[in-house]
Amino acid sequence: MRKAVFFDRDGVLNVDKGYLSRVEDFEWMDGAKEAVAWLTKEGYDVVVVTNQSGVARGYYTEEDVRRLHDWMCRQIEEAGGKVMAVYYCPYLEGAPVKAYDKKSDWRKPAPGMILQAAADWDIDLASSVMIGDMPRDVECGERAGVPSYLFEGGSLLDFVRKVVKEGKCRETI
Repeated sequence: MRKAVFFDRDGVLNVDKGYLSRVEDFEWMDGAKEAVAWLTKEGYDVVVVTNQSGVARGYYTEEDVRRLHDWMCRQIEEAGGKVMAVYYCPYLEGAPVKAYDKKSDWRKPAPGMILQAAADWDIDLASSVMIGDMPRDVECGERAGVPSYLFEGGSLLDFVRKVVKEGKCRETI
């Protein structure tokens, strides 16, 4: 089985600007690309799990989300890292776009995206880590059986090294 680091996207890999859908608005968090490159060298698979309710709200399309994620993954590869997969949830109960107005077990804090990734890629959840910037991210990881950590800013590379190497920065809900 594989070990992975699951990352939330907005507020962890990129600056959270609210409903990000365009490459030209994307701004990397300090040390984000370097953190993924370091994890890749350390033998971890990297998976991104992100709520994208902007689709359900009609702010952008799933194609916009995929285009941004493709660009993001290419940028990480150019920095020496690899994102194995990106899972996103476009659904939101009560959303104005009716096709996306539904409850989904992929919407964090539900653990569906992590559980699907584990099934798809043979990931050992107990040997993996979830890093997010919101309590719902930590709850999602914990509900999936993944040790989970709250990232509150600073260098993502430094934070990831501490979490992986020393098991520090643990957040309990």
